[in-house]
Amino acid sequence: MGFKINHIAVVVPDVQQALGFWRDALGLTLQRVEHNPAEQVDIAFLPVGSEGEIELIAPTSDDSGVAKYLAKTGGGLHHLCLEVDDIAAALDGLKAKGVQLINESPRTRDDGILYAFIHPRSTGGVLLELYQLPG
Repeated sequence: MGFKINHIAVVVPDVQQALGFWRDALGLTLQRVEHNPAEQVDIAFLPVGSEGEIELIAPTSDDSGVAKYLAKTGGGLHHLCLEVDDIAAALDGLKAKGVQLINESPRTRDDGILYAFIHPRSTGGVLLELYQLPG
């Protein structure tokens, strides 16, 4: 099974404020900003190289998981996302190897992307997300 980095997510208190560094100082191009009501976040997408991107994630409610993470840590690196060809097979394989999954089966974003999270206890401390692109 092949993997590639899809994105690296950074939790920030405010997307527009964070763009002051990532876009304005560092020079990354802002592709778009998206409001995701299901996850209660705003996300800015900044492509890096030919594949992959930095995602700046800011909570839009005080009781979301991202808001709790921000309150606990003050922000910073939240998760690494790897793209897979078959997320169901990847999750089954990880589960068979005793890996602790946060999502036993993939969830579906509005754009058709399938995703699931793997618990940091199984990865050496990194929250890992898997993506399967539509089509």
